Amino acid sequence: MGKKTGPKSCGEFDIDPDDPVLTSGVVCDILEIPVWVLKQLDREKIISPRRRKGRGRLYSHSEAKKLYYIWYLMRERKVKADGIKVILEMEEAMKDR
Repeated sequence: MGKKTGPKSCGEFDIDPDDPVLTSGVVCDILEIPVWVLKQLDREKIISPRRRKGRGRLYSHSEAKKLYYIWYLMRERKVKADGIKVILEMEEAMKDR
């Protein structure tokens, strides 16, 4: 039998940053974001997590980073959903240059 090789050390995993692996509960705990914020951002189409069969939301590492930034804008800078959409659109346009 071949030897299974795993991560080099605890904490090193080969997970694509765009793979949806984090549940909404985990994201809320890690980023200290209330669940209602995730639901509002989903309704407003600011962030669109993938859905599991049971309708639970799954977020990628990239989306979690984006959520952290959005939560900062909402909490610290008092930016509303429409303003967040504009900011994200402008930032995306700057990337495309």
